Amino acid sequence: MQSLADILQDIDKTKSEIASLLGISRQQLYDMLTEKKPVSAQVSVRIAKLFGGSPESWLRMQASHDAWQAERAVDVSKIPTLQEA
Repeated sequence: MQSLADILQDIDKTKSEIASLLGISRQQLYDMLTEKKPVSAQVSVRIAKLFGGSPESWLRMQASHDAWQAERAVDVSKIPTLQEA
């Protein structure tokens, strides 16, 4: 599935028009596109309705992105991996 930013490149509408269609502010859309804010559950329902897919698929993409970022940001070098007895 394409990201929201990828889809917007292929649509003949401005970001302001997309934000209006989604019922969110331009700033909220901009913040999601620039990764300042995540896609919330409520917005995922709106995005799924406008562009297709399911709200769950949009949330999974957000969760995957969040985990990818966390793996690069969190130092786990001092945390051991426990073994089963």
